[in-house]
Amino acid sequence: MAEAEESDPGAAAAAGSSPRFPRQCTGSSERTLSEEEREKLRNDRVLVSDFKQQKFELEAQKNWDLFYKRNSTNFFKDRHWTTREFDELKACREFEAQKLVMLEAGCGVGNCIFPLLEEDLNIFIYACDFSPRAVEFVKQNPLYCPERCLAFQCDLTKDDLRATVPEASLDVATLIFVLSAIHPDRMQQALQNIYKVLKPGGIVLFRDYGLYDHAMLRFKSGSKLGENFYVRQDGTRSFFFSKEYLASLFHQVGFQTLVNEYVLRETVNKKEGLCVPRVFLQSKFRKCE
Repeated sequence: MAEAEESDPGAAAAAGSSPRFPRQCTGSSERTLSEEEREKLRNDRVLVSDFKQQKFELEAQKNWDLFYKRNSTNFFKDRHWTTREFDELKACREFEAQKLVMLEAGCGVGNCIFPLLEEDLNIFIYACDFSPRAVEFVKQNPLYCPERCLAFQCDLTKDDLRATVPEASLDVATLIFVLSAIHPDRMQQALQNIYKVLKPGGIVLFRDYGLYDHAMLRFKSGSKLGENFYVRQDGTRSFFFSKEYLASLFHQVGFQTLVNEYVLRETVNKKEGLCVPRVFLQSKFRKCE
């Protein structure tokens, strides 16, 4: 169920075919909107009907399965930036020879786990996804090795991870463009599920859509499900986080905040004369010991 920032379909189209990234910064402040953008959000008050909202919730797994049927393994880029930006994947070892045990919650087709397995030979990865089709793609990958990786289907909001992952066994879990696809009312259940399989002191590495990201502002009228929550044309959904909202979610479950900041990036295409502002939240939370 995972998404990738460089592969957001709407943003990619808006940026043109050959974008570059001249500026990126991190900080505690949300992006400043133009008056035109503020007006657009103020006027977007009509919510999708309750009937349709229930339909999107009931068909969430089907919609993600259809997404992977359409796109196979070609849509998302491999995430070679993961170890570069989340140094805890290496630093959380107590000693150099320690075997790292991690969970990628919402693994998609494996764009994160396979680069990690190639880069780090002393790691075991549990990988789960909402979509059975995505899990099958992971298992069919030539790099998939049962001795180093276990992929399984799981609804993080309903299925107990402890059925597959031993309780309090993980050093680290990743939530990379995953939580935003879950209904806000069910996000806490997903975090509680992950909390149970982390060791005391274990780390959650989080990256997802931030408030006022370009993708949020591109939604047309009739796509709004709730505050900062929208549905795409294919029926998949996306939530856009403020750092305060995210911190509150994790704190209610029992996590401690280590890092919680906005990543502001401008994608510029000189040929088209477009500047696309991207906003992500990159955060690190620790299970209290």
